[in-house]
Amino acid sequence: MVTNHESHYIGGEYRAAHSAETISVINPSTEEAFASIVDGDSSDIDAAVQAADAAGVTWAATPPSERAASLRRLADTYEGRIDEIAALVTRQNGTPISVSRAMQQQIPLYYRYFASLADTLVEEEPLETSIGDALLQRRPVGVVGAITPWNGPQPLLAWKIGPALAAGCTAVIKPAPETSLDAFLFAEIATEAGIPAGVVNVVTGGRETGSALVEHPLVRKIAFTGSTVAGKAIAETCGRDLKRVTLELGGKSAAILLEDVDLDAFKPFVATACSPNTGQICRSLTRVLAPRSRYDEVVDAVSAAMSEIPIGDPTDPANLFGPLVSERQRDRVESYLELGQREGAKVVVGGGRSTANDRGFYIEPTVFRDVTNDMRIAREEIFGPVLVVIAYENEDEAIAIANDSEYGLGGGVFSPDREHATAVARRIVTGTIGVNSASFPTEAPFGGVKNSGMGRELGPSSLEPYLELKTIFRSA
Repeated sequence: MVTNHESHYIGGEYRAAHSAETISVINPSTEEAFASIVDGDSSDIDAAVQAADAAGVTWAATPPSERAASLRRLADTYEGRIDEIAALVTRQNGTPISVSRAMQQQIPLYYRYFASLADTLVEEEPLETSIGDALLQRRPVGVVGAITPWNGPQPLLAWKIGPALAAGCTAVIKPAPETSLDAFLFAEIATEAGIPAGVVNVVTGGRETGSALVEHPLVRKIAFTGSTVAGKAIAETCGRDLKRVTLELGGKSAAILLEDVDLDAFKPFVATACSPNTGQICRSLTRVLAPRSRYDEVVDAVSAAMSEIPIGDPTDPANLFGPLVSERQRDRVESYLELGQREGAKVVVGGGRSTANDRGFYIEPTVFRDVTNDMRIAREEIFGPVLVVIAYENEDEAIAIANDSEYGLGGGVFSPDREHATAVARRIVTGTIGVNSASFPTEAPFGGVKNSGMGRELGPSSLEPYLELKTIFRSA
């Protein structure tokens, strides 16, 4: 049975859509449509933006401490629905349920962190200058357009909505078509938590819906996570209209295994850092750089680790890999598997469609060896469970290979010598990088350089893109 969603969430309620166009929501593990959403048009976007703009007057005037309290209630309310949201995300995009639950469990922590930033937000403070005193005022930028991807819909939404609400902004959320249903649940949770009507709105749809949101004159800030191609188009529009924009885009990050790497210690990172969420995470360390003296050993270890990752029905907690999000994505990854072999790389494990299930958009976990950094499989984001192992002669060459990329989102350096690994990490051109670690703290900025984006999310400065500064000069 297909559930038809014929509304958007606007002004604190479900409101009938203007557009009559719909998009099917497909379960990637069964290939069956189980819901449909509205493909929103510019009128739908306008209704949501108008509601957000109207609500912004009161929300911006709400003291930061009260906004912080609202965010904490939001965190508490979300906590009670973690299992429901995790199951829905798994059904929509095939994220293994154990991974989906782990993602959702982080959400309340994010909102509580942004609440703590609201608590310390000073909206006006005196400023001493060389010509007299002044006042420095911080005010919300206005309506925010939050455009989120399908691979981690709720975490990446929290990184945008959390600081926006803390700063006093209102928002219109445009979720990915594949994961729109959980955005409705979030809007319901926000209302239940006492977030005023119109502060959070949801309009579903595809590319044109997102374009209408970016182009709306009342939207003053865009926060986007997605592809580099889409991000550049959004940046161009925002630049023309002088709107603020934060972009978290693609990646082709390197895991540098130093000469003394402990491969038994590294192997668990193959699933958690190199190919998390079936390889559908933009910060994945999909290029494994191995010292030539230990190349075969590294290839064997990485291949064994990939082969041991259980793949299958994403609702089974035992499986860490599920299907890819769509038939189109499976076909795209398949094309890279064929391309890699044409380029001269050798498949060690995997290399085709998985037979774990008789239905679903599954690809075998795949490792390529004999890869050089000029091959397309080493340069382009594949977004699937595909790793390439590249040999290097010395440390300087490893650093040069890692930096020889149009991307700069993540990275990792692995060695028992923490200080040595840190020294190497300092030389990598990227926005974030781990030393023997696959995780990053909420309290530190996250984002990319080069074609991986602009701006930062998380960390103590995450409110700044949502605040305007105003200086009031005063005579004696």
